[in-house]
Amino acid sequence: MAPSLRDLQLTALSGHRRPEAISAREDSGDLEDVRLLDSYDEAAAAAEGRGGDEKGARRIQVRVTGMTCSACTNSVEAAINALPGVARASVSLLQNKAHVVFDPNLVKDEDIKDAIEDAGFEADILPDSNNTMSRPQKVLSGQFRIGGMTCAACVNSVEGILRKLPGVKRAVVALATSLGEVEYDPSVISKDEIAHAIEDAGFDATFLQSSDQDRILLGVDSLTTETDVHVLQGILSNMKGVRQFEVNISLSEVEIIFDPQAVGLRHMVDTVERESIGRLKAHVRNPYARAASSDAQEASKMLRLFLSSLFLSIPVFFIRMACPHIPLINSIMLMHCGPFLMRDLLKWVLVSIVQFIVGKRFYVAAYRALRHGSTNMDVLVVLGTSASYFYSVGALLYGAFSGFWPPIYFETSAMIITFVLFGKYLEVVAKGKTSDAIKKLVELAPATALLMVKDAEGRSVVEREIDALLIQPGDVLKVLPGSKVPSDGIVVWGTSHVDESMVTGESVPVPKEISSVVIGGTINLHGVLHIQATKVGSNTVLSQIISLVETAQMSKAPIQKFADYVASIFVPIVITMSLLTFFGWFLCGLLGAYPDSWVTESSNCFIFSLMFSISVVVIACPCALGLATPTAVMVATGVGATHGVLIKGGDALEKAQSVRYVIFDKTGTLTQGKAAVTTAKVFAEMELGDFLTLVASAEASSEHPLARAILDHAYHYHFFGKLPTAKHSANQSKEILSEWLLEAVDFSAVPGRGVRCLINGKRTLVGNRSLLAENGVIVPTEAENFLVDLEGNAKTGILVAYDGTFIGVLGIADPLKREAAVVVEGLKKTGVCPVMVTGDNWRTAQAVAKETFCSL
Repeated sequence: MAPSLRDLQLTALSGHRRPEAISAREDSGDLEDVRLLDSYDEAAAAAEGRGGDEKGARRIQVRVTGMTCSACTNSVEAAINALPGVARASVSLLQNKAHVVFDPNLVKDEDIKDAIEDAGFEADILPDSNNTMSRPQKVLSGQFRIGGMTCAACVNSVEGILRKLPGVKRAVVALATSLGEVEYDPSVISKDEIAHAIEDAGFDATFLQSSDQDRILLGVDSLTTETDVHVLQGILSNMKGVRQFEVNISLSEVEIIFDPQAVGLRHMVDTVERESIGRLKAHVRNPYARAASSDAQEASKMLRLFLSSLFLSIPVFFIRMACPHIPLINSIMLMHCGPFLMRDLLKWVLVSIVQFIVGKRFYVAAYRALRHGSTNMDVLVVLGTSASYFYSVGALLYGAFSGFWPPIYFETSAMIITFVLFGKYLEVVAKGKTSDAIKKLVELAPATALLMVKDAEGRSVVEREIDALLIQPGDVLKVLPGSKVPSDGIVVWGTSHVDESMVTGESVPVPKEISSVVIGGTINLHGVLHIQATKVGSNTVLSQIISLVETAQMSKAPIQKFADYVASIFVPIVITMSLLTFFGWFLCGLLGAYPDSWVTESSNCFIFSLMFSISVVVIACPCALGLATPTAVMVATGVGATHGVLIKGGDALEKAQSVRYVIFDKTGTLTQGKAAVTTAKVFAEMELGDFLTLVASAEASSEHPLARAILDHAYHYHFFGKLPTAKHSANQSKEILSEWLLEAVDFSAVPGRGVRCLINGKRTLVGNRSLLAENGVIVPTEAENFLVDLEGNAKTGILVAYDGTFIGVLGIADPLKREAAVVVEGLKKTGVCPVMVTGDNWRTAQAVAKETFCSL
């Protein structure tokens, strides 16, 4: 049974400190509601708070016209900040505004206007709005999928644009997942305006979801013809509460904006199917499934580009390297086609396709970046490949008209694009794999649920299987044995045991009865339950855990902010170094600083220097710099989540180096998290195998969690295998049990004591001391001492009596993980003090702590 937060024992595992008992005043099972933006950019938020506390400071807005790029905004900011008394200045390129905070005793409004105009721009002071009363508005959090980002410079560009939009409170963009989350005031700016701003920056933007549940995307099966579209449009037009919708026949989906107070999701789905007479069937698009599909499509697209480039580049490489050694082919390649050789003409055609058709995406991305005053990896690729390509074209044309044929390097351009595309493909695949942890967490929730449909009098009349995404608060759901609980709720009928280790880590299933709270995603083990849904969607415990992991994966570590800064200046530095390389080698060639033998007869020092310059450009890649930290954070948090460790983000990981105390939960962390029989001792003239068969036969009809541990141990003792779980094969499990267990009749479970039954006509008792004492069975002193030792070692003793005689003891415990002692010892060697927290009694805590340190 999962302990409450009351009277938790904190035990210092080192054994040198006296443990303290901490009493929690409130026993709350609710998890902290963690949102993405809560932990983002705390330094900026703090700075913003400090700015608001500046006494005597004046804040004005200035309209600035004539700005065309980020370089212009930097110039304006520099001009304003140079004035004495200016505390802060922020310039928005998209809004054409400057927000200035300054000391009015040192600088005047007109001084700021004059400074901007001196920088070459027009400025107008906007009316003061400090006295305008603004009523509080609901702030929403929207998630967008952003395509076209290739490096940290792209992330910086998108985040900078989003933060400058009016009404946007905060914004964070994750390169590894291609996701952005924006906190905004819907009364000032809409989701579409945010998406348009991202697209105007040169990236693709798709709105995914928001905290305001007024938009839903439904997939519609059999939506194939225009007639189907008209039918669907007619149904939605007549549906109360539907305000707007857009049908996409190519994707077989419809986007609906609706009033959640007037119409529910399930009503919309049911109405579409009913009004179309079953022809059209709607279902809610799972956002995580859509994200996975988007990742797969992007990877597929990049693979096609890479294969196309490779298919065209191999012949170019073959003509360059292999043809001169094959006389027949070489003679064909040396044939003239007009003023050009056949080989040069073929290479020109093939490489042109690679350069401008396959490599079009690099030119488009580079143009968009340069248009907004930023640089990225695509700029480097375009510079390097274009230099090689256009030099080769120039050399080819020069040779055609002059008769002197300089060397050409078409294959350099083609192979660079091929290798970069291969790297892009690997990058996309790697980014897709980083979200595996989220996918595994999502899979914990069941896909469907059994809805109990009631009549007007409240009686259940029929059971209906529905999509789990359509569950609404107040729904009564049926949970079968072995199935997952579809939603957070309370039990309204039935009793059972539920495995909540997914959330609590406790190995012992928790008994459930009427009014008990259940958690979505946990497993119902035995009886049938009827539960009433209380929390659905993003409010469930599982959804909050997923949200916490997403928060951690998208948060930025402090070191990543430094990496982003380096990435933002990386491309200009590389281009500068490339130019220095070119001029350095070129001047050395003119001055004869290196032997002429280094330069081929058909070449010269210009071409020689150009090749070095191109090499510097193409081998430089800021993508790795921008991806390294977020990828490491995503992998670390993902692996941690799959092992039950929730990490709040990169900041927490970076601060982990200064940790001095580590607190371990006992069950499921130091221990295996599953009850198992660790000891079996017989105190009568009976073989151990017969003893285990007898006990297992008595427990086979019990629903107690420890009964399963006894059955598993006995089965493994006889057959060296593991019993199938009830979830997968209940009938098979019963058949296997009936093959080797003895028949038990007159079975009864005694709550809090154990079970009793008749086996071979003799009374069999399996339970604790109280059960045996009530039935007049005397426990020998030797067995009593053995039982005390078991309890001293954190094990539960199960006593067994047969035909009025005590015959043996079973010890059941949650075994220590094999690596627990090694990990604890390793922490101690690094100066970290390990502490264990448990809801068990003091003796059990001491026993586990002792075993953890003495097992080495």
